[in-house]
Amino acid sequence: MTIPIEKLLQEEPSHYRLVLLGARRANELAGGAQPLIHPVSKKSGVNALAEIAAGKVHNEVLDEKGAKNSARTKRAAKVKKS
Repeated sequence: MTIPIEKLLQEEPSHYRLVLLGARRANELAGGAQPLIHPVSKKSGVNALAEIAAGKVHNEVLDEKGAKNSARTKRAAKVKKS
């Protein structure tokens, strides 16, 4: 299945954030997460992009996880300094 980049950019206009969102969702799918749409491929990356194009995955999820990761990184930096 071909997913047009124009459709993906309608959902997430930033190429950088689109790549991060797609990679994060592909990792979730590869790890056993339930697909949000009927899988279009055996490949998790293709399915992740199809979910984004369908409007099922949004960057708010990335923001929430990014904030958690940022807090974790700050805690790790404090521990290293001690």
